[in-house]
Amino acid sequence: MTVEPAKHVRIFDITLRDGSQSKVATRIKLEDLLKIAAKLADTGIYGAETWGGATFDVCVRYLREDPWLRSRRLKEAMPHVKAMMLIRGQNLVAYSNFSDDVVGKFVAAAARNGIDVFRIFDALDDVRNHQAVIKAVREVGKTAEGAVCYTISPVHTIEKFVSKARQLEDMGVDQIAIKDMAGLIDPSTTFELVSSLKKAVNVPIHLHTHDSCGMGMMSALKAVEAGCDMLDSVLSPFAGGTGHPCTESLVYSLHRLGYDTGCNLEKLTLAAEEAKAVRKLYSDFEAPYSGVDCRMLVTQIPGGVMSNLTSQLKIQNALDRLEEIIDEIPRVREDLGWIPLVTPTSQIVVSQATFNVMLGRYKIIANHTANLLKGLYGETPAPVNKELQSRVLKGEQPVTVRPAELLPPMWPELEKKFPGLTDEEILIHAIFPHEAQGYFEEKVK
Repeated sequence: MTVEPAKHVRIFDITLRDGSQSKVATRIKLEDLLKIAAKLADTGIYGAETWGGATFDVCVRYLREDPWLRSRRLKEAMPHVKAMMLIRGQNLVAYSNFSDDVVGKFVAAAARNGIDVFRIFDALDDVRNHQAVIKAVREVGKTAEGAVCYTISPVHTIEKFVSKARQLEDMGVDQIAIKDMAGLIDPSTTFELVSSLKKAVNVPIHLHTHDSCGMGMMSALKAVEAGCDMLDSVLSPFAGGTGHPCTESLVYSLHRLGYDTGCNLEKLTLAAEEAKAVRKLYSDFEAPYSGVDCRMLVTQIPGGVMSNLTSQLKIQNALDRLEEIIDEIPRVREDLGWIPLVTPTSQIVVSQATFNVMLGRYKIIANHTANLLKGLYGETPAPVNKELQSRVLKGEQPVTVRPAELLPPMWPELEKKFPGLTDEEILIHAIFPHEAQGYFEEKVK
């Protein structure tokens, strides 16, 4: 009797980026990340998320470290591991749209500095905002992973997520990610969604989930049972709660069930010990509460958003208004077209909800809220509140084209403004203009 070979599941360890971001506010310095990377390099993981998300911002704004050097050095430390970054579509690693020529320059620079896989998402799940990045990634011969943002609302259905995935495949992505930024996807939905995607598209499926509601490991298993090709996880010292499913636990459990991850558990354990020692160095940046919080099953508010809101209200001596704001968030989200709560839309919704509670409903419409209502971020999952939209449009028409089409090329002017600088240095000025001067004056050599 012949025995069928075990199905292969590729593991992306994301300790170095999202693990750090979820537990210690992305404050881990490069020298300490390299200690973990050295141990991860030969564990058998297929990929590692090393860059993107908030790392670029934190390197420039707080650590005064070269973000490009971080990407290069981590790739050098793990030459046989696929280096992945999270890129916010047309926003790149910031909070507003950039012109297509800047997108192209950024992607080329990231590829040059060691990035192999670009996970591309858009806060509104408007696939048009993926377009320029996908094109740029394909031009440099790297892997484009289109992400579908998982969220819960009256308008988000399995069919809607699958439709987005089909559109991304048609645009040329090499693989599809289910990006569950708040840990809301339950095991049953995971199985149904992955099964549906496997039937609908021909590219590999990659699950990213947090463990905020305690369902991460169960959802990961059901994803694999449905045919999921890749999983995100973190080393045990960064696992659970606002973090993610644990790499060692996943590898051990999947092996016991007959799945092949290609990973060495003993070597992963050594990497985890290094990660434990590093995390202790950054205790000052620990989230106030980073365990399981099932309130999100009701509120759908990501844990990071909640902790930031709580700390801001403490500063304003307004913590007693927290429950009112939590109740207001879904109302604002409905007014803004049931947008997912992920950077930067989570900040837009929470800020507007806070204004509404503290000052009266829509007495002030924040600039970012107004821009979203005008269509400057893209198409929302559902129609926005027409009355609010009319208030901000003041008789003008909303934007219906891909928003970046309204932006003229920026790169020629940037080159004139910053002569003699490398593309990488010009990009720092372009993406974070207010922080760039201080960064270049103080950056760690």
